[in-house]
Amino acid sequence: MGNDEIPIITPPSSSQTNHRTNQTGDQDPMNGSNGIAGVVLAAGTSSRFGAANKLLADLRGRPIVAHAVETMVASEVDPVIVIIGHDADRVADVLADQPVTLVRNDEYARGQATSVGVGIDALETSDVAAAVFALGDMPFVSPETVDTLVATYRTGPETALAAAYDGSRGNPVLFDRSYFERLTDVSGDTGGRAVLLEGDRSALVATDDSGVIRDIDEPSDLP
Repeated sequence: MGNDEIPIITPPSSSQTNHRTNQTGDQDPMNGSNGIAGVVLAAGTSSRFGAANKLLADLRGRPIVAHAVETMVASEVDPVIVIIGHDADRVADVLADQPVTLVRNDEYARGQATSVGVGIDALETSDVAAAVFALGDMPFVSPETVDTLVATYRTGPETALAAAYDGSRGNPVLFDRSYFERLTDVSGDTGGRAVLLEGDRSALVATDDSGVIRDIDEPSDLP
C-alpha cells in the first residue's frame, strides 16, 4: 500500500489544544468528547481464509473481531457501531459483552461498501461530527492510534484521515460528516478508499503502529 500521493502529516502533540473550526471560522459545536463515532465493519465472508469465518478465529484467547471491537471501545470514539452480516448470529454472540450497537447488513455479499452505507445510515439521526471506520479483520490496531486520528481531526483542517505506518496507508480511516452522503454512493469492496484519495482535504497520519497495515486474510497471517 503506497501513500497514493496523499500528504503525510505528523499528529498534534498532547500540548496542542486548538479546536477545529468550520468553514465560517466558528468553532464546530459538535466536536465535544462524544462527537466522533466508531464503526467496525465486520460483515464480510472471509473468502480467502477458507471455510472458517476468520473473524471468529482465535487470537490470544479471543476471536479476531473481538480484538478489533475492543480497540474501538477502549478509544475515545462514542458511540461504537459494529456492522455484521455473514455469520451474523455467531459474531453477535462473541460481542455480547461489548458496549456496542450491532447493526445487520443483509446486503454484505455485494461488498464492503454496503457495510459503510449501513453504518452511515445508523448514524443518520445522530449529531456526530465524524466517524472512524475500522475493519473487523485488523486486530492489531491500538486504541491510541484511533485517538491520534481523532486528535488530528480536531486540531487541523483535514476532513478525511487515514492512519499510516512507515509511509504506507492503512486503517482505520476517519471521515468528516460532510462525506457521509458520498460514502453511501460507493459500491463494491473499495469502502471509502476512492473518497479518501479524491478529497482535497485528505491526509495520512503518521503513526508508529504497524497494526494499521496488518490484517488477517489467511490462516498463515495469524501469529
